[in-house]
Amino acid sequence: MLSQLHIENVAVIELADLDLEKGFNVLTGETGAGKSILIDSINLVLGERVSKDIVRSGAAVAHVTALFADISNEVVKQLAEFGVECEEDKSLLISRNISADGRGTCRIAGRPTTVSMLRDIGRLLVNIHGQHDNQALLSTDKHIYYLDRYASNDVFALEYGELYTKMKQIKSELKKLQIDDAQKTRRIDLLRYQINDIESAALKEGEDEALSTQRTMILNAEKITGAVNASHEALCGGENNMGAQELVAAASSDLSSITEYYPDIRELAERIASLSYELDDCISDLRSFTGEAEYNPNELENIEQRLDILYRQKKKYGGSIAEVLLYLTNSQNELAEIEGSDEEVKRLELKLEEASAQVIEKAKVLTQRRLKSAIEMETKIKAELNFLEMPGVEFKVNITPLAEPSSNGADSVEFLISANPGSPLKPLAKIASGGEIARVMLGIKTVLADKDDIDTLIFDEIDTGVSGRAAQKIGMKLRQVAQTRQVVCVTHLAQIASQAERHIVIEKTVDKAKTFTQLHTLNFVGRKRELARIIGGVNITDITLQNAEEMLNLAGIKCD
Repeated sequence: MLSQLHIENVAVIELADLDLEKGFNVLTGETGAGKSILIDSINLVLGERVSKDIVRSGAAVAHVTALFADISNEVVKQLAEFGVECEEDKSLLISRNISADGRGTCRIAGRPTTVSMLRDIGRLLVNIHGQHDNQALLSTDKHIYYLDRYASNDVFALEYGELYTKMKQIKSELKKLQIDDAQKTRRIDLLRYQINDIESAALKEGEDEALSTQRTMILNAEKITGAVNASHEALCGGENNMGAQELVAAASSDLSSITEYYPDIRELAERIASLSYELDDCISDLRSFTGEAEYNPNELENIEQRLDILYRQKKKYGGSIAEVLLYLTNSQNELAEIEGSDEEVKRLELKLEEASAQVIEKAKVLTQRRLKSAIEMETKIKAELNFLEMPGVEFKVNITPLAEPSSNGADSVEFLISANPGSPLKPLAKIASGGEIARVMLGIKTVLADKDDIDTLIFDEIDTGVSGRAAQKIGMKLRQVAQTRQVVCVTHLAQIASQAERHIVIEKTVDKAKTFTQLHTLNFVGRKRELARIIGGVNITDITLQNAEEMLNLAGIKCD
């Protein structure tokens, strides 16, 4: 059960601690005091999705910590799978921070963890029922999930879902291969044409870059030849002048002849001699460039034609030669698949037949379990609704077979109701009022309570649309459920609040232009005044105080 909740900087709550006990806990307060923020805080620490706007204005981080006592064996098992150990007394501390920039951290038993892990643990610890759950009851698609939960169909539904997914995958693969003959012929012709077109081009990776370089050299052949020849003459000399190589060689010879008399110049003479040898090598290399610079102008036309072929190939099949070659490989593979598809179709048809048979068989198991559980569920929910001031109500879980199996099985499930004796059963969404929807949902929650090990049930304003005797019965029902579970209820009705074993009031105060929310656990006198406020509003009279005390006494709540 949820034992303690510590909240820091969540919306208008700067700092608050909530202490809860076993049994029926109720929270009340003026509209806008922060009751919904309290539920948001619980959702936050349970790993549910929240907005960064939840961080209190001016604060850097919102922080919520929850301490759970006597956790269930299912929670202990899930923690073990995550590599987390709970305390010896089976208590568990979880926490979550959300910063103003949206980032956050989570911890389970002091160990850093992911939000998804925290969410998995949170859903085993607490079940929160809010007004959106009432709206979900109006969606026929959700009814099958309530029935499956009552029937304990989790394992069966999971096995069915895996088989159904496998069958859909086979169908998808088969559909790709089962194209009509005309379409298949057109596709084969196209693939063969494209493959032949690419293969006939005899592409080579990097060929376009090499040809472009060669074309550039041809277009600039005259300039290249002139520069090479001029360089050669500068190094080797001409008829009327000496070249650089000859001059450097002469300088090297002159200096070498005096090293015997002038030793200090020996190093310089050797360097110039090396320079002369280096110039000899340069002249030799330059002669090879002189030969390469002689181009055949007819080659340019051949290069242009080849580059045009490469351009058209890339425009049709890819942005580069590598992409065109990849397109060729894929086309060859697709052609092979289509030409050999007949055998693959036969193989997949056999697999589909086998998978469909398994899906149908597993769907039958689900259907039988649903039919059996539906009768029990109807009886129990009718009993709950009768207790909740809906006498003579008829409630039916209508199961209709589907023409083809869906992801949930071969059944369509819809809740039907007749709120008045003699009236025909009609879809719940079409005839039920807001108060009736709230009571039906409470009835369902009560019936489902024994189907899981969740120790804490939180009801956020389940009293919407009800009053008087119906509200009192809802309070009594919540107290009954609280005999085996911890129940926390946010309410606006005195009839429900008076039934609680522990009453906490949420108050909003304003100090120096800042809003604060505080939580107070009430004693008998405090409870009496809070109930009187709920009953009478602004003016609390002796009569309303007497009525409040009478309500507490009738609920078995005595003076401290």
